[in-house]
Amino acid sequence: METILDTLSLEEASQAFAALGSEQRLSVLQVLVSAGPEGLPTGVLGERCSIAASTLTHHLRFLATAGLVTQKRAGRTIYCTANFATVERVSQYLLLNCCADAKTDTAHAAHQSEAGHG
Repeated sequence: METILDTLSLEEASQAFAALGSEQRLSVLQVLVSAGPEGLPTGVLGERCSIAASTLTHHLRFLATAGLVTQKRAGRTIYCTANFATVERVSQYLLLNCCADAKTDTAHAAHQSEAGHG
């Protein structure tokens, strides 16, 4: 298994998972990941997620604090973008110890089953 040098601390991981603990925040992140590196204006993001502006602001604050989303002002418009580096680090955090305590054959079988090859 490849060594991951830039893993999240327990505190960072906890903050990220807490931010993702809301269906609406998870939806916001999914839409931003789908939008790619250009991100979306907050108005479009709210429409795509069916979230009112004031509620969206609240959820974006949680996601930004956890480092999962960045916001940038361009004139009067605020663009939101998924922080792909942090999203990847959160994914790696989950997978880092996957089946670490299992025997090699068991770990391989679990991986194959998860991948749909079992």
